[in-house]
Amino acid sequence: MSSLDANKAIKLRQALTATADELFALLQDADGEVLRATLKNPRLAEEHLLTLLRRRDLPEDLIKALYQHKHSADSHRLKLALAQNPATPGHLMQTLLPQLFTFELLNLCVLPGTTSDQKLAAERVIVQRLPTTPLGQKMTLARRGTALIVGELLKEGDTRLLDACLTNPRLKEAAIFQFLNGAKATAETISCVARHPRWKNRPNLQMAIMKNRKTPSIWYTVLLPRLRPTEIQQLLANPNLSPAQRALVQEELRRRQKR
Repeated sequence: MSSLDANKAIKLRQALTATADELFALLQDADGEVLRATLKNPRLAEEHLLTLLRRRDLPEDLIKALYQHKHSADSHRLKLALAQNPATPGHLMQTLLPQLFTFELLNLCVLPGTTSDQKLAAERVIVQRLPTTPLGQKMTLARRGTALIVGELLKEGDTRLLDACLTNPRLKEAAIFQFLNGAKATAETISCVARHPRWKNRPNLQMAIMKNRKTPSIWYTVLLPRLRPTEIQQLLANPNLSPAQRALVQEELRRRQKR
């Protein structure tokens, strides 16, 4: 037997018989066989598995073995650690994510090192829960959520959530544009967008505001003078304007023609 084989045999034996303290050192070994052998050690505890799952270089077969380990069945901490490990395959994530708390899922979405697939899967679970999520939690999600999550919250049209959504740095202009053109936009929520310091000067959003039948007349007074002649004509061609809105647009057009 070569010295290399002998050294490996010694390590494998140590992995099976090591004390609890010795196991922590063995869990840093680069050899996957040694790591798999530690899983059979009767002294292996939850803390050892948590230590192992902090590694970002674990092979997928070892992740599967950790998922199937008896300690993982009843340990929420281990389930969370498995979900946070980038090597955890998608089919296991589908089982793990529904067992996590909403803000654990949110942290997973923004955790450095999370894969794009893991992030998307976590976002989808959060979005699926939104209809039954309490308002207080929705407020936190509106402030801290990803672009997908805050966009879904914005679609709800809840005035209590709107300012938090609009202030979220991850919110995309396209989500607001979609909201302004949707059925949930109201005079109050449109006004929130129209006066928000971050969004009020966006040309695409200004036009979306002007084209919405529910937009209060005050915003026509504010925004019409800023529009180009072609945009004024676009507004006049919009069949959704209310009679009062159309009258304000025509008045602005006459004013310009008199210059």
